[in-house]
Amino acid sequence: MSTAQPIIDIRNVDKWYGAHHVLKQCSTQVGAGEIVVVCGPSGSGKSTLIKTVNALEPFQKGDVVVDGTSLTARTTDLPKLRSKVGMVFQHFELFPHLDLTRNLTLAQQIVLGRGVDAARTKARALLDRVGLSAHAHKYPGQLSGGQQQRVAIARALSMDPMAMLFDEPTSALDPEMVNEVLDVMVELAREGMTMMVVTHEMGFARRVAHRVVFMEDGAIIEDSPTDMFFNDAASAAAKRFLSKILTH
Repeated sequence: MSTAQPIIDIRNVDKWYGAHHVLKQCSTQVGAGEIVVVCGPSGSGKSTLIKTVNALEPFQKGDVVVDGTSLTARTTDLPKLRSKVGMVFQHFELFPHLDLTRNLTLAQQIVLGRGVDAARTKARALLDRVGLSAHAHKYPGQLSGGQQQRVAIARALSMDPMAMLFDEPTSALDPEMVNEVLDVMVELAREGMTMMVVTHEMGFARRVAHRVVFMEDGAIIEDSPTDMFFNDAASAAAKRFLSKILTH
């Protein structure tokens, strides 16, 4: 990782749901241009961790600092910060009553204050980038799941984010649609986008991740370079996880 200030700095974060301790002293960093994959068994806290980065999940202890801005500081403008960190969810979260172009222009105009023409130009360019320019007039319900997820990625990119968060972006897709979404993510990685990705797609992790963060029972068990994680995982838990997921 670069010695420069990280884009995302998660510092000793603890979170509880009532008596349930869901994040336990979690710390990791993501540098500019770095791709970090977060993996682990279901219920290990992966999605909760990534959602703390843009304050979609509040936490009780610790801090998250994004591009030098602390989420816990009273002066922090959370909506403004969220606009700088793109988020792509398991389910596409598109507006079903708006066509694709309007799905991409709405937040640009309201949050960024872009004019109609500039927002439409941006939307057209991004739909072309994800291979969907011919569908700009369609509504989300007229698309396949893979196409909808590519629109969701384009919408996040329309805000010119400094980093992208992906919360299991392929888990709701049919198997034949997974690669079309991963291909877009691989291209983003090649272009140097800072990315934090929760996924079980270990082929993607091996191909593009700089580091892998492995979680179990709310704690970060391993945080290591990708080759080291796959070839010489230090913990028994990570070895068990890899033995199950890489044999299917």
